[in-house]
Amino acid sequence: MYESYFEFEQAPFTLTPNTALFHALPSHLEAIETVLAALQMGEGIVHIAGEVGTGKTLVCRMLIHQLPQHFDLVYLPTPVTSAQELRVAIAKELELATDGDMTTLTARLHRELITRKQNGQSVVVLLDEAQALPDEALEALRLLGNLETEQEKLLHIVLIGQPELDHRLQQHQLRQLQQRITFRAALRPLDLAETIAYIEHRLTRAGCERNLFSLPLYRALWRASRGIPRIINVLCHKALLVTMSRREAEVSQQSLLLAIKETHGASQPSWTFPVMWGWKSA
Repeated sequence: MYESYFEFEQAPFTLTPNTALFHALPSHLEAIETVLAALQMGEGIVHIAGEVGTGKTLVCRMLIHQLPQHFDLVYLPTPVTSAQELRVAIAKELELATDGDMTTLTARLHRELITRKQNGQSVVVLLDEAQALPDEALEALRLLGNLETEQEKLLHIVLIGQPELDHRLQQHQLRQLQQRITFRAALRPLDLAETIAYIEHRLTRAGCERNLFSLPLYRALWRASRGIPRIINVLCHKALLVTMSRREAEVSQQSLLLAIKETHGASQPSWTFPVMWGWKSA
């Protein structure tokens, strides 16, 4: 769209998680390092929580790229609807037969995990959107996480989901799974400095060689987005589109304001004076 107009080499604010544009934000780095450290220590279940739009899927993909070679990955990007479907999905990823009842399938998985461990490999199951798993699937995960030798776990599980999963884990019927989560990390919204660094990093990686946003506009972007990376991307994308349509060299207040007004989920300013915008304090 506007790549040629601004002389970009690639689109800087696409909503599709792009590891080439990954910016090492503190909470993202902490989450990745927490998971990798837990896996190296042989822990069974790890949980990463984050609100919608805070970059959970991108963190998930960065984890996939950074897994040590002695880990075999089972990646489940969409939630399953039952305990049996969960076992079948894991078996398929491990290239096992999926016929039989739950007992048969669990025994087959157990044998495969032992074989891989004897060959120096560990299996890690990475589940995105874990908050959507039904209780019976969460209980099945707990039981699978119990598979172990006398010295170590045979299966490592990483749950990535929205904070609703934390609330569900407080329920009485899920208390055993809650107790087995040994490490946790949380993705948080960005502060102003992180928002500026995030935007400038993406622009630089896209090949931008000039300033497109002034400091007051960065502040407005941060307030309107509440520091949520997905909304930052949407606002920047729309602001650049408006700027291009107006044949302007950099983003103006009017262009950004139009982008904010047209973005669902953006925090709208309470007033827009000619020079200064304002938001009511939360």
